[in-house]
Amino acid sequence: MMAGQVFGVAILGVIDLFIVYLVIFTAVKDGIDRSEIGKLMKKRYGVKDEIITVSDDEIEKELEDGFKS
Repeated sequence: MMAGQVFGVAILGVIDLFIVYLVIFTAVKDGIDRSEIGKLMKKRYGVKDEIITVSDDEIEKELEDGFKS
């Protein structure tokens, strides 16, 4: 019975820490985005949401060209 209680407390502790992590992460991210400095940085440097995707064929071609040289 004691081992079950310890396990339950450990699981609840992990869940609590995860919830605290989510709350802090969201608060910090929103705080930076809504602050004057955050707005200034977005205005000056822009937002880099663009992700470049590379296909497997392009990677293989580049590797083959590199080995031929």
